[in-house]
Amino acid sequence: MKKVTIYTDGACSNNPGKGGWGVVLIYNEKKKELSGFEDNTTNNRMELTAAIKGLKALKEPCKVDLYSDSAYLINAFNEGWVFSWQEKNWKNAKKKDVLNKDLWLEIIDLISKHQVNWIKVKGHADNEFNNRCDELARKEIEAH
Repeated sequence: MKKVTIYTDGACSNNPGKGGWGVVLIYNEKKKELSGFEDNTTNNRMELTAAIKGLKALKEPCKVDLYSDSAYLINAFNEGWVFSWQEKNWKNAKKKDVLNKDLWLEIIDLISKHQVNWIKVKGHADNEFNNRCDELARKEIEAH
């Protein structure tokens, strides 16, 4: 199984508002950058979309280290929130509907094909690739 590193980030102007996402995929010495834009979205949706786009770019099952500065994304898997939400018919601890269910379901489907290690990084700090993803996401917002 190939080992791939994926860095992701999402950004939103206002919130909700114009949103962008950025991804850097690294396999051996090769790097690939992806980015995109959505109108009338939220920061959390852009964070999840970045992870989806990164995972969708993989052409075969891989071992993945996925880095994000989004505690929402990383903790949902590392703390088991997403599996608890599923068991509770997509209700959170406050018995409210879980937001972004459509994106969570897509991520769950994608990770069934891969071995994903979810890693939290400090945002807007000294991580070269997280900073690049942020730059990609913000450029998408500026372009629209």
